[in-house]
Amino acid sequence: MADEIPAPREISDPAALRALAHPLRQRILRALAENGPSTATALGALLGENTGATSYHLRQLAEHGFIEEAPELAKGKERWWRSPPKDLRYRMDRAQSPELRGLLEGLFEQHIADDVAAFQQYQAERDELGEWADMMPFSRGAIYATPAELEAFFEDYLTLLKRFQATHDRDRPGTRRVLTRFLAFPAPRTTPAE
Repeated sequence: MADEIPAPREISDPAALRALAHPLRQRILRALAENGPSTATALGALLGENTGATSYHLRQLAEHGFIEEAPELAKGKERWWRSPPKDLRYRMDRAQSPELRGLLEGLFEQHIADDVAAFQQYQAERDELGEWADMMPFSRGAIYATPAELEAFFEDYLTLLKRFQATHDRDRPGTRRVLTRFLAFPAPRTTPAE
C-alpha cells in the first residue's frame, strides 16, 4: 500500500515559493510524481536538460523539503531522488506582502496553464487511450457558503483524495495516473444584460 497520509504543509515562505515556482522544478516534480524515483542524469535526458541543471534544481527542491534522496537506490556516487507524498497548501491572504502574493499568483497561474495544456494533450491523444478515452468525470456546481464553510468543504475533499491516494497503489493492474483538481472561487459580480 502507499505511504501514510501526509500532514498538511502550508507554504508561506517566499524562498520556498520561489524554489517551487521555477518552471523546470515544476517539470522535475511532475516527472518524479509520474515516473517514480530518478537520477539527475535520467531526468536531464527525459526533460531535455543537461545533468548539471537538473542536479542543481533537484538540490534546491530538496533544500526546501519538496523532494528527498532515495539512498537505497544509489549505486556508487549516483544520487537518486524521489517525491514523497505531500499535502502542500497555498493560502492567499490580503495581509501578505506584495512579494508573497505575487509569488502565489504566479504559481497559481503556472498550475492552471499546466492543467490546461495537460487537458489539451489528453484531448489530442484521446483516440489512442482505449477504455480510458471517455473516463473524464466532470461536474460543475455552485454552493452558498461562508468562508469557514468553504474551508470545511475543501478539507472534506482533501480527506477523500488523501484516503484514496493512501489506499490505492500505483502499480496495480489496470491503473493509470488520473489528474484530479479542485478549484473554488467566489462568483464574480454579474453585469446586467445590455
